[in-house]
Amino acid sequence: MSKSLTKLWLRGLRRLVAGQVETIRPPKPRPAAKPARPKTVRSKLKSGAAKKAATAPRPTARPDMRESRVRPRASAWARGKWDRSYHSAPPAAGRFVNHLAYALYVPPRTSLGRLPLVVMLHGCQQSADEFAQGTRMNLLADRYGFAVLYPEQSKHDHPHRCWNWYDDSTSGGGGEAASIVSLIRAMLAEHQFDAERVYLAGMSAGAGLSALLAIRYPDLFAAVGLHSGVVFGEANSAIGAMDVMRRGSRTDPITLIDAALDVRDYPGMPAVILHGELDSVVTAKNAEQLTQQFLRLNGFVDAAGKPRAGEVREETHPDGVVCDYFKNGRRVVKTSVVRGLGHSWAGGDDTVAFHSSKGPDSSAVLWEFFKHQRRSSEATRAAFVA
Repeated sequence: MSKSLTKLWLRGLRRLVAGQVETIRPPKPRPAAKPARPKTVRSKLKSGAAKKAATAPRPTARPDMRESRVRPRASAWARGKWDRSYHSAPPAAGRFVNHLAYALYVPPRTSLGRLPLVVMLHGCQQSADEFAQGTRMNLLADRYGFAVLYPEQSKHDHPHRCWNWYDDSTSGGGGEAASIVSLIRAMLAEHQFDAERVYLAGMSAGAGLSALLAIRYPDLFAAVGLHSGVVFGEANSAIGAMDVMRRGSRTDPITLIDAALDVRDYPGMPAVILHGELDSVVTAKNAEQLTQQFLRLNGFVDAAGKPRAGEVREETHPDGVVCDYFKNGRRVVKTSVVRGLGHSWAGGDDTVAFHSSKGPDSSAVLWEFFKHQRRSSEATRAAFVA
């Protein structure tokens, strides 16, 4: 039965993503039509000019590629150190060997202080290298001084490199979630990154797993960013995942959160939620429901979804609508629905699949939010639950 569900999941995923990618590779140029009257064309040039035009080398056509607004186009690896390796995580259910591939980017050091760490979880049909190039997060790492960790899903665990965020073992905090937590803790110990400034972000399936990690391991992360993500707690199978992606949750999203944990014991989790209004792979209703869930997790609303305390600021920009939610003077949730964007990372390098130059630069939006957040045990907890 599980095999047949997996086949259905894969076939459905292929149908959904086919044609949904805002492809960033320029279309193949069509051969230029031959002029109907070559003599007429040549007659417009003087003989000497015609001779030079005929013998001069033709310029190579260059595709019109829009660049991320972080800075002019540069290497995705920027100026720091890019390492590829594997992490041996503790054995997981059904696995005798549990190796997790990853890439780590460390910028040139400009100070002796501990670096913050941003963990980036790619989406389906992506690799760590592609996610680094498409999001350009490494360029921001150079500018602002933080390390970036890119765990990478194996094709053995999913043929399209999708994280299994809906799997029972993972959704409870085990499985792939536990492997990534093990990797993060190993990186903190090995490189002495700042444990109070660990941030997590993901795209699509990576956002689904990021939300799960933020909920199951809140003491590890200072903030989370979810781009094109899926509402938490509804799906527990491949078929259920497809349904939630298309329609959002049929269950009240706050009810799902309250069923998963006691929010009174939850330390809070600042969150940025970004979504394309034209996303036909993961409907934008998921962004609305994720917003409600993280407002609940941060003590902004009660079990009925009614505001307890705080302030909401909504702004309309050419790129879309942005809502900021403040509690005790701190921004706890930020939501951005990007106008005209499909299932792609907004403001990225649109030469890479599932990234678009449309909208605000998501990487810059994330870091601007992250840099104000710190996980400092009781002091941070008091600010969220008060």
